[in-house]
Amino acid sequence: MIYLDNAATTRPCPAALDAMRTALEDAWGNPSALYRPGQQARKLVEDARRTVARVLHAARPAEITFTSGGTESDVQALYTGAALGAAAGKRHIISTQIEHHAVLHTLQALQAQGFTVTLLPPSAAGLITPQQLADALQPDTCLVSIMFANNEIGTVQPIAELGALCRERGALFHTDAVQAAGHLAIDVQATNIDLLSLSGHKFHGPKGAGALYTRRGIALQNVLYGGGQERGHRAGTENVPAIAGLAAALAQADANLPANTACCLDLRQRLTEQLLAIPGTHLNGDAAQRLPGNVNITFDGVEAETLLLLLDEAKICASAGSACSAGAVEPSHVLLALGLTPAQAKSTLRLTLDAANTAEEIDTAAAVITACVQRLRDGVR
Repeated sequence: MIYLDNAATTRPCPAALDAMRTALEDAWGNPSALYRPGQQARKLVEDARRTVARVLHAARPAEITFTSGGTESDVQALYTGAALGAAAGKRHIISTQIEHHAVLHTLQALQAQGFTVTLLPPSAAGLITPQQLADALQPDTCLVSIMFANNEIGTVQPIAELGALCRERGALFHTDAVQAAGHLAIDVQATNIDLLSLSGHKFHGPKGAGALYTRRGIALQNVLYGGGQERGHRAGTENVPAIAGLAAALAQADANLPANTACCLDLRQRLTEQLLAIPGTHLNGDAAQRLPGNVNITFDGVEAETLLLLLDEAKICASAGSACSAGAVEPSHVLLALGLTPAQAKSTLRLTLDAANTAEEIDTAAAVITACVQRLRDGVR
């Protein structure tokens, strides 16, 4: 099998598996308990908190809250910004048209509660400019939420400039860094980030574990009620094995970041060049300002869903620029926002690479995709 869908999820790394195994076997107690097994579990959670804080360059570990994943972190961040804004008489929120649905659907819910939402349109390459944000900021803007790197097209936003604008104008700045964490260097203090979401399974950690960075001084709002876990910010007994696995994976990704980035850039260039040699193909997203392992490409006149079935038969895993919803194939809202037609969006593949991929795998995948595209264009299935 050639796995080229790392933006969807990643294989857990040995360091994460070892950390989870230790937690399950040796630190199985409730981390809220005072006896020894509970305190062993508590130590793993706090060690993990320190690790995440270090990698993100947070001011202190207490700024990290563990969650069930990126979606929960996004929702809690948005509700925090909205609640604090409403308390100050501010009810305007700015985001973009290309956010993950965890953000967009939460914003729809906040609109129903009386908030005004402005969604900035991206450039044809998927970028949001500081000038766009400056023009959209209003005196009553309480929150800006702009993803660090897009999950479909891989475009990386100018986060430092956007964060500086928000800090200057008195709006909280949240970034969904689910695709960026573990793949790009992140310094929340240098980039003026107030709230940041991440998810473990995007960088070789386990599913079901995420984290939310909240800058010191921001009163995090609860979205789950119950016990007083996570300093009262997130009820529910901590998932110690998943938290330990997330931290171990993030630490390993951070240590290997330069080497992994160089490897993915080489593989991305190799794959992009071979696929763009196919007539009627187009790269989506900014050619340079993008995640190291992201290749999002449109094949004119080819139905991506059918292409995926052929690739699956060849044991190649990828994803499409469309999603099945209620039995209907819907084009990606991200690709439509870039200006692609619905037909083009439904003719798009997302191929996301990892440092574990090899040049041989890339060449094989490119050859298979080329043959399948020609086969479909010739009307042969």
